[in-house]
Amino acid sequence: MTLMIVIKPRTEDVEGQPILRPLPSAKCRSIGPFVFFDHMLETDYPAGSGMNIRQHPHIGLSTLTYLFEGQLLHKDSLGSDQLVLPGDVSWMTAGGAVAHIERTPEKLRSSGSRLHGLQVWLALPKPHEQGPGHYSHHPAQTLPVSDNLGVCIRMIAGSGFCLTSPVPVLSPTLYAEVSLQTATALTIPADHEERALYVVSGEAQLNGEPIEARSLIVLPAGERVTLCADSACHAVLIGGAALDGPRRINWNFVASDPALIEQARARWAAGAWPVVPGETERIELP
Repeated sequence: MTLMIVIKPRTEDVEGQPILRPLPSAKCRSIGPFVFFDHMLETDYPAGSGMNIRQHPHIGLSTLTYLFEGQLLHKDSLGSDQLVLPGDVSWMTAGGAVAHIERTPEKLRSSGSRLHGLQVWLALPKPHEQGPGHYSHHPAQTLPVSDNLGVCIRMIAGSGFCLTSPVPVLSPTLYAEVSLQTATALTIPADHEERALYVVSGEAQLNGEPIEARSLIVLPAGERVTLCADSACHAVLIGGAALDGPRRINWNFVASDPALIEQARARWAAGAWPVVPGETERIELP
């Protein structure tokens, strides 16, 4: 069997929210359409505080926010104003230019709250890189689930395991949440060209080899692998078709052509960007 690539995430802080970020990495720039993977670590916000990601821009990507605990308010320059609950999918396609904010809702800021979840970026196929922006919200109950013999699979986006999510992805995609009870196993098929596994919590093995929680394991192409849970295990699978060419990432911008990033930086710096209604604060260029 081909050796698996293990990516240990680096620790980051995004506007006060602690993050583990395994992707992008020098070992691997993308997994299918996924070019960015943030694990928002379990954080208890006291009364009077909360996460507050101020207005910032994107191009060339879709963002997907998925919470295990807590709530977030999503607002964007398309006019979206949406409360996101655990198990919901918050899906925003930036295209040529979108700005958005994500923050703890005011009610929870007053009482205090706990936040835990994931945010990923999916690079858009080249024909869609500069297309129109779009936002859609998919409540938890609309996502398909398979729950059998101690193994629960929820398809967050894309398709796999005979499940298809309603999230409007633009290329073949696999993004699944997997929960295994102790001593259960899941065979991961080679249906998608590129795949990786991230264990959120628990002890597990891949093909009989122990794996470290909170590391991204790049699975060998074309090979089925077996995930076995030594304890209750919570994980996600990401993957899909390989990108149609390399992507550059600069700050919040993703593009196949570096000129598009330079143009976007200049437009944001000049204030020539769509604005989130009712928002005045923004994150400036680094």
